[in-house]
Amino acid sequence: MNVTWIKCKADNWCPLETLQLDGIGDTLGVYIIWHEGDPGRVVRVGQGVIKDRLSEHRNNKAILAYNKVGTLRVTWAAVPAKQLDGVERHLADTWNPLVGSAFPDVQPIAVNSPWS
Repeated sequence: MNVTWIKCKADNWCPLETLQLDGIGDTLGVYIIWHEGDPGRVVRVGQGVIKDRLSEHRNNKAILAYNKVGTLRVTWAAVPAKQLDGVERHLADTWNPLVGSAFPDVQPIAVNSPWS
């Protein structure tokens, strides 16, 4: 499945902590939060109404702890509701996030990487 990963101004990845969530609307999809660095690492993947989930993660100490390693960035992609679980499973299997371990026990649905 090919999805469109969202970037912010000037074709840059969005900063988790200062992103204007109201501009996202009620987009339903999947997201990836990572910290910059060498190497950068995926901190969290998930699904749902993007602005709601990101708002919750801005208050999650386990996620925010990684901003000491590098700036926390986020991207998301709209995904049909019936495919959310499978896409989230694929993202978790592919990126092995540092935070979170309860991912859907379903057949993965492969999507393109935001970094390809």
